[in-house]
Amino acid sequence: MSAYRLLQVLLVAFGLVFCLVWPLAVVWPAGWAWHAGAPSASQYFMMIVGVYATLGVFLIAAARDPLAHASLIWFAAVSSAVHAAIMALQSLADPMHRGHLLGDVPALLLVTVAFAVLLPRAQREGAGGVKGVV
Repeated sequence: MSAYRLLQVLLVAFGLVFCLVWPLAVVWPAGWAWHAGAPSASQYFMMIVGVYATLGVFLIAAARDPLAHASLIWFAAVSSAVHAAIMALQSLADPMHRGHLLGDVPALLLVTVAFAVLLPRAQREGAGGVKGVV
């Protein structure tokens, strides 16, 4: 599978996960929610859910032509790295949040690495005739 095609697939997959932050927090709060109680009990968490769901929709849309959306993909990669680093430090400082070291921290690092590796490779390949709808 070409880097371009794999990037398309991962844009959709990660976009879907970003759209599912709230259900993930319901199923596994220790790995995805940063407060006690139901996910919807925190106004802050629901704001984060809204931002990530919006980013998820845009990542899914970018899968049609990833090279035309390179800045969005880089934003997702770099902001995920920053978010993961902050969460990792907070998780290490507060034993109550150690579950995030197995949940959203590695998930965001996976997004970072995947996009940071695949986007430059896809750009070097060019669309190579594999451009299309995912």
